[in-house]
Amino acid sequence: MTVVKFHLVSTLSPSGVQEALTDFSPTRATAWPTIDAEHFTVHDLGDTWAEVTEGTSSAWERARYAWTPGGDTVTITTLDSKLFGAGGGWVFRMTPEGDGTRVDVELTREPDTIKGKMLAALLPLAAPSSLRKSFAGPLQAE
Repeated sequence: MTVVKFHLVSTLSPSGVQEALTDFSPTRATAWPTIDAEHFTVHDLGDTWAEVTEGTSSAWERARYAWTPGGDTVTITTLDSKLFGAGGGWVFRMTPEGDGTRVDVELTREPDTIKGKMLAALLPLAAPSSLRKSFAGPLQAE
């Protein structure tokens, strides 16, 4: 199992960060640079959860999002992934900081193929800076 942790600071409030993470409207593919419209499907949506497929042709993931309205955590469980298969996921924890929010991100991957294991081994080196950049726009982060 590979675990990558990093944080960023958003100018949004904790509830604003949660809204950005859990907005599954058609504008999601425009807001997030790692999602294209052709690889974005909302399979089911509730008040505190969603099951979606999102990503690109080279790296998509079907996942179940869970959150508590007004809460400080969004948990994403990977159900299937082109690169890594099922297992692992994301945890976003929001803490008020100054006029914004500190967002602590934890990414876990449990690859079951040789290719997935090789990619997972590279994640701790490459993922923090590239993921921080990809989240910066949608989360209005520095």
